[in-house]
Amino acid sequence: MLAWGQWVETHEAAIVDTGAPLGKTKRISGQGIADMKNAMVAYAIVQADSHQAAARLFEKHPHFMIFPGESVEVMECLPIPRV
Repeated sequence: MLAWGQWVETHEAAIVDTGAPLGKTKRISGQGIADMKNAMVAYAIVQADSHQAAARLFEKHPHFMIFPGESVEVMECLPIPRV
């Protein structure tokens, strides 16, 4: 947690929400509600000038020291299209 805290401090200007661990997942469809699994274990929300710049914030993230071989995925939050 110390290394993660240092990462947060280093990137605090870009962090919108430090996030949290994620728990069990439910999938809801026309067929109902079902348990499911996915690979996501936590989230954080950052703001950057580009998708690439956001990805660079996670280079050398302490997550990789704790969970060698794991990865971080960066997704853009897009505006809702106007009709």
